[in-house]
Amino acid sequence: MNALVLGLVAAVCWALHDTTIRYLSRTTPMMVALLTVLFFGLLFQSAVMVITETPIALDGTSLTLSIASGVAFLVASVCLYFAFQRGPVRLVSPIIASYPILSIALAIADGAAVTAGQGLAVLAIVAGVGIVAAQIDNADIPPIGPTIALSVLSAVGFALTFRLGQMAAESAGELPSTLVARIVAFGLLALAIVAFRRPTWPGRKSILPLAIMGILDGIALLAVISAGPLPNPEYAAVTASMFGLLTVLLAWAVLGERMSILKWFGVVIAFSGVGYLAA
Repeated sequence: MNALVLGLVAAVCWALHDTTIRYLSRTTPMMVALLTVLFFGLLFQSAVMVITETPIALDGTSLTLSIASGVAFLVASVCLYFAFQRGPVRLVSPIIASYPILSIALAIADGAAVTAGQGLAVLAIVAGVGIVAAQIDNADIPPIGPTIALSVLSAVGFALTFRLGQMAAESAGELPSTLVARIVAFGLLALAIVAFRRPTWPGRKSILPLAIMGILDGIALLAVISAGPLPNPEYAAVTASMFGLLTVLLAWAVLGERMSILKWFGVVIAFSGVGYLAA
């Protein structure tokens, strides 16, 4: 299986995951929802390691990279959940899905060459998001400034999560490195929730969808990290970013978000840029 296929698997899983976030945000506190998702994702990861009889053996460098990946993953996830809670999906998804810009930048820092086409793709992503943002009626949603900031921070967090995780996986393997990242993310969030005395129970009706979300997130992250030892591992992270387009489509079809022709144009422009970076 190559990096592009792994990225597509992740894209489908995250699209379903993010659409469910937007739906549950109407009734479930976001911090406890994220904690529950991380818990079930950690259970899924642990089960995979037990079934495959994978040992946990990380050297100092791999452990450090995995811990850093977990911190970045928590930041990205917290920002993602609160960005989707504020909405709308048609604004949040293209911004978060633009993390390939940083993924490509990190690859360039490692010696890869940037092309004119990649530069134009970045401009297309920015222009597309700008078109969508300009067409949003602030009367229907919270102010878009904080939503954009949260979405950008989430994008940066995901790019760092994938890059650091793939670097750790090169020597320690994808399963141990991802497990450590998940333990770190879950542990830090649990400490924060206890420290700030936030609720820890999401409600009986939310448990099943949150459990499914945890498994979907586990599959997606594992797919992207698994590309680490493969040729062009950055392609998995880039292709996975197409989850945003699928999320917009699901929000329109399932959640009833209104989409004008101009908004669709902005979405298509943004994801055309993402698609080019994935090619």
